Amino acid sequence: MKNNQLATFSSRYIWMLIIPLFIEQVLSVTIGMADTIMVASVGEEAVSGIALVDSISILLIQLFSSFATGGAVIASQYLGKKEVDKAKKSAKALMEITILVSLVILVIGLVGNKRLLRLIFGNITQGVLNNADTYFIFILISYPFLGIINSANALFRSMGKSTITMVVSLIINVINIAGNAILIFGFNMGTAGAGIASLVSRVVGAVILLVVLCNNKHEIHIERFFHLEWNHNIVSKIVNIAVPSGIEGSIFQLGKIMVQAFIAGFGTASIAANATVNNICGFSNIPGVVIGLASITIIGQCCGARRFDSAMYYAKRLLLGTYLVMAITCSFFYFTTPMLVQFYNLSLEGSTLAVSANRACLLWTLAIWPLAFTVPNFIKATGDAKYTMVISISSMWIFRIFFSYLLGVKLGYGLMGVMYGMFFDWICRAIFFTYHFFVSHWQKREIV
Repeated sequence: MKNNQLATFSSRYIWMLIIPLFIEQVLSVTIGMADTIMVASVGEEAVSGIALVDSISILLIQLFSSFATGGAVIASQYLGKKEVDKAKKSAKALMEITILVSLVILVIGLVGNKRLLRLIFGNITQGVLNNADTYFIFILISYPFLGIINSANALFRSMGKSTITMVVSLIINVINIAGNAILIFGFNMGTAGAGIASLVSRVVGAVILLVVLCNNKHEIHIERFFHLEWNHNIVSKIVNIAVPSGIEGSIFQLGKIMVQAFIAGFGTASIAANATVNNICGFSNIPGVVIGLASITIIGQCCGARRFDSAMYYAKRLLLGTYLVMAITCSFFYFTTPMLVQFYNLSLEGSTLAVSANRACLLWTLAIWPLAFTVPNFIKATGDAKYTMVISISSMWIFRIFFSYLLGVKLGYGLMGVMYGMFFDWICRAIFFTYHFFVSHWQKREIV
């Protein structure tokens, strides 16, 4: 079949979906880097404390993202079938689930707080623990608002309206960085200032997105937001995708927390170096993250319309584009790594370690990351979240955790040993995900 017969979406539609997503992700990673640099002025203990909380926070955010993914896949496939009313019902069901789950997490987190931090990161110094505890309180309170933001963003993307999410992301990030500047530098509030700034920015973002999402001019919108309408059928469809995605993401992040605990045992310099690597390498991953988000809309609508040939056509184009752009980003950050690390105010040991680990990460990112992390989004867009769950969990525990412990802890290679355990995990994921989407016969699956 010719390419023009496979092209379901116009080039303009795809670019208008991807470009705002790209800008949004750049803003997100840039502000994340700015946060760390600002807090670095307080010292390595503050950077380390926030890094440890972020590793827990990512675990919980992953849960919100799983529900957002489930809702977006269902909404996209209903749009592909031209069943707009069901798409709107799926939007409301998604928001109800998100708010309920986030409130439960908030209560559990506030009760556990410091005990949870000490349980997971028992070997950290008292200074790091105090900074982590202070920051964690404000981040916990922000979770319901962050859950709303994630779900609303996913719904707008399912409609191809990523410009809205980009603008709101800009507002959130401006508030966050301005708040950091005022509270950290102006009022010398340290990690508390960073936490308050994050909380305020998320509250504002959630309110804006809810107001816009309730506007009936959008193809998918929420009617009577404060009126509970539990649609069991649609909730079940969302949960069938969200639960495997949530289990996958949560256990994956739990594994990362275990690995973070290994790193915590290596000392403050390793913790800070790892946080720096996560910040810098986050930029190189942006094209893959953006394509993964866009694929939920594009491949999801193709599958909803039963146009599997078009879904495969777009998947190949999106993956090729990911590699081309990531070749540029990885090359740029590889050569500028020594200069960028200087902004983090690390010790000599931390700086040296950060440069070595970051360059190794960039090389492996370019080679393997798109296959390991972009392709599974293609699979989820088809509705098959169970496969990605099984492979991700198995690979994490068999490869990342085992080899991180073996190389990093037992054989004494420290942070670099942990990094190579991560790379082995990426290779396993890449092999299984690439085969499943591009070779196996998943087209027989139907979810809406």
